[in-house]
Amino acid sequence: MARFLRHTLLVTLAAFIFAGAAQAAGGNYVFDGGSAAEQAQVRAALNASAFPWGVVPQQITIHINRGIPSSEAVPGQIWLDADLLDAGQYAWGVVQHEYAHQVDYLLLDPGRRTILSQQLGGAAYDYSVPGLAHSAYTCERFASTLAWSYWPSQANVMKPQSASDESAALSPAKFRALIAQLLNDPALAAQPTVRR
Repeated sequence: MARFLRHTLLVTLAAFIFAGAAQAAGGNYVFDGGSAAEQAQVRAALNASAFPWGVVPQQITIHINRGIPSSEAVPGQIWLDADLLDAGQYAWGVVQHEYAHQVDYLLLDPGRRTILSQQLGGAAYDYSVPGLAHSAYTCERFASTLAWSYWPSQANVMKPQSASDESAALSPAKFRALIAQLLNDPALAAQPTVRR
């Protein structure tokens, strides 16, 4: 009986510890649309990442609709396709990528963006220069690299497949160190535990 109680206590304690960590990583957002299952995929995606999304200083509205041609973000808002979220874990890297744009919009300034441009490459930082390929924009390279660096899972669609991929300019460790420096938060450099 004592063994059973000790096991139950340890399981309960672990549940509280991991629930708190997941909540801390989850960010501050509300949903506009989407089924309970689709919203759960967004929460799971953000909680799988070791990035503390709560550092974003405002509440983000996440719109979920069917037929959105591509996921996108503007300051304070994200649009996700319900069909993508219905694919489950396959969508998680995309969700993290779009939330990473909020980090860019709301925490970075021109000086930090210049440093990121030097480190990540790209022909232009943002879409003020129209007509370039997605991967030619540093803001997209930033979002993909953040998603990959804080959730370096084989399941992450942001995992680079070649040296020219959006998320390949810096190793995850170098990128986390750079983000820790830019955001003045040494904890952001820590090696993440890969969460499934």
